[in-house]
Amino acid sequence: MNEVDTLDFGETSKKDQGSENSSMLRGITILESLVGLRQPASLAQLMQITKMPKASLHRTLAIFEEAGLVVREPGGKTYAPGERLSRLAIEALCHDSVSAVRHGILRKLVSDLKETCNLAILRRGELFYLDRVEANWPLRLHLPPGSVLPPHCSASGKLLLAYKPEVEKNRLIETLPLEQFTHRTITDRNVLLSELDRIAMHGYAVDNEEYVLGVSCVAVPVKDRDGEVVAAIAIHAATARLPLNQAMEYIPKLLLAAEQISSTLH
Repeated sequence: MNEVDTLDFGETSKKDQGSENSSMLRGITILESLVGLRQPASLAQLMQITKMPKASLHRTLAIFEEAGLVVREPGGKTYAPGERLSRLAIEALCHDSVSAVRHGILRKLVSDLKETCNLAILRRGELFYLDRVEANWPLRLHLPPGSVLPPHCSASGKLLLAYKPEVEKNRLIETLPLEQFTHRTITDRNVLLSELDRIAMHGYAVDNEEYVLGVSCVAVPVKDRDGEVVAAIAIHAATARLPLNQAMEYIPKLLLAAEQISSTLH
């Protein structure tokens, strides 16, 4: 092989690598767009956001769909993040380099308040506990990280529903079973919607023995760098030890911890 051939081969290799890198970056842009829209997206919407040609975009989405990163909604006209992408996002939050910092913030909060605190997100219509620090009390509710709860009977779940876009919130409320756990559980959809409006107005949510009798909870929002509510931080306590009205006095400290956790998401 002469020098010209060697140079041609090298230039071709660089072009191939550049093309591959460009394709990977466009793929990441597609996934970011799907997550950022916070609702199913059409092919036309994704074309407008990513500036990708229709054929290339469709081909990439097909690959992502096969990999479980993307799913097509019923009817096949819109796309949404798939189970695999959701799982990766949760695992990143649980195991990234700042998860220890978030856990430390929760530990300090528990040390200050002397009650159990947790960090949770809404995933596929369920409340998912990302992290939880237990207070050293014999009477407590055991819900380790990874536990899931129905959102309609928990302070964090109701808070996260309250900050969802209107269309998505209404769709979720329509599909939730609204199972009754105690006589205080909200099982009427209109009553729940009114409660969510109150939560959005006041900026906090309570669980007044709605999941377990004798246990109450107060939750406040955790926001990302764009000001979107992405998680909730909450305090759980036995009402015999900490009545709900006293737990609500801790809202300023919860908000401070929420702001500290928000800074880890920037």
